[in-house]
Amino acid sequence: MKLRFPTATIAAVTFFASLAAGMTSPVLAEETASPTIVTNLRATPMVPANAPVRFAPPAEVVQTLSVVPAELTAADDSVTDSTTDFSTLDAAVAAQSAAIDDEELNCLAVSIYFESKGEPLAGQLAVADVILNRTTSGRFPSSVCSVVKQPGQFSFVKGGRLPDIDTSRRAWKTAVAVARVATKDLWQSPAKNALYFHARHVSPNWGKARVASVGNHIFYR
Repeated sequence: MKLRFPTATIAAVTFFASLAAGMTSPVLAEETASPTIVTNLRATPMVPANAPVRFAPPAEVVQTLSVVPAELTAADDSVTDSTTDFSTLDAAVAAQSAAIDDEELNCLAVSIYFESKGEPLAGQLAVADVILNRTTSGRFPSSVCSVVKQPGQFSFVKGGRLPDIDTSRRAWKTAVAVARVATKDLWQSPAKNALYFHARHVSPNWGKARVASVGNHIFYR
């Protein structure tokens, strides 16, 4: 015997089956394209395999490298002057200050000025070195001013007094700079160990060992 279902019943069953199929399909699609997966991928930075790895040094290492010893940062003119190498005497003289801040320096500069202004720098330095050599020779006074003011040694000294000088003159500034070079021993003396000198136009017949002839002077020891 054939079972006959009402047409309305068949239609209802078909409707609910279709409805069930349509509800499950969108849910699966939404879960498959979940934004969580995309978000997680974007949140994680991608580093190339060959990218260099950089490590920050510990804080104590940075602090140690940042500390500079005080003895290297302190301004010390004596160290700078004694370790500076000059290619020429002109460069050594040009690097010096023309200010007078010491009586001994003043006496030496005055001597250079009156005895050798207008001479080549080498000649002025040789005159300065003669005076400095005397202070350590044991045969003359031990200070520059005493050597310069010693009676009968330098004709520009009158009654133990140094003459006044126009300190604005270029020759004076050069004399001061040469005096500094000689005092700091920044350039080798062209008349090493000399203790005496005289102008070329005189012949004192001293009978001393001749050391050098520089500019308008002849030097002896």
